[in-house]
Amino acid sequence: MRILGIDPGIAIVGFGFIDKIGSKLVPVQYGSIQTEAHTDPGIRLKDVYDATVQLIEKYKPDAMSIEKLFFNRNVTTAFTVGQARGVMILAGVQAGLPIAEYTPLQVKQAVVGYGNAEKRQVQEMVKILLKLSQIPKPDDVADALAIAICHAHSSALQSRINEVRKR
Repeated sequence: MRILGIDPGIAIVGFGFIDKIGSKLVPVQYGSIQTEAHTDPGIRLKDVYDATVQLIEKYKPDAMSIEKLFFNRNVTTAFTVGQARGVMILAGVQAGLPIAEYTPLQVKQAVVGYGNAEKRQVQEMVKILLKLSQIPKPDDVADALAIAICHAHSSALQSRINEVRKR
């Protein structure tokens, strides 16, 4: 199963594709989509959407996982990130992908095993779990990979639950 993980934003969107092969997690591609500050917000959203569509077409994931927006102190930033999430989810839905959303707490629990883990701990576990030589930069990229890892772990559990329910 190929999973696209997304850490949403308007200035920097982290993305990461991983393959789940049995219990093994293999990084496929990761990086960031960046938009120029002081550009019309509509143009920035279109750039994020177009880049997301291109990534989905190129890497052909089976599922998309994206971080749920948590309310932050800066309402303007929260609304803008929410709009960016919307265009990325739209790109996934148009491609026929199932979309999974995870809170930062769920991601930390899935990757580190502790919901109050610090950012550095999550980044270090991403590096270890994916056997990377270094922590991906910027931080948004490591976060996106963590979201994909969270989905890899959560989807396996959900599949087992569904199997038991069918019996």
